[in-house]
Amino acid sequence: MARVQLSEKQWSKISVVLFAERGPGRPAQDNRRFIEAVLWWRRTGVPWRDLPPEFGSWKTVFNRFDRWSKSGRWSRLFAALQTDRDDEWHSLDSTINRAHQHAAGAKGGRIRKG
Repeated sequence: MARVQLSEKQWSKISVVLFAERGPGRPAQDNRRFIEAVLWWRRTGVPWRDLPPEFGSWKTVFNRFDRWSKSGRWSRLFAALQTDRDDEWHSLDSTINRAHQHAAGAKGGRIRKG
């Protein structure tokens, strides 16, 4: 069994957005399983064909991912979720970029031409 990513709180936010955007036609089979499959694929970086069978047919998941990408549905979903930020994941980076030992002490100022 593949590890799932979404908590109930996260899924409830996503499901509200997906329900509001539902268009004509028959409803999707299992939106949560599909989104979990996409998250698993992105996290692991494996080819679509290596998607575990508990997510369904890799081809079906890929086709749906491709349709959502081309229609802009992913962008709309992310935009809708950004309005309700919970600020849970902040990162402060204290990385230092060191200069080369000979980088200090050069004459600064204007460069004269000619």
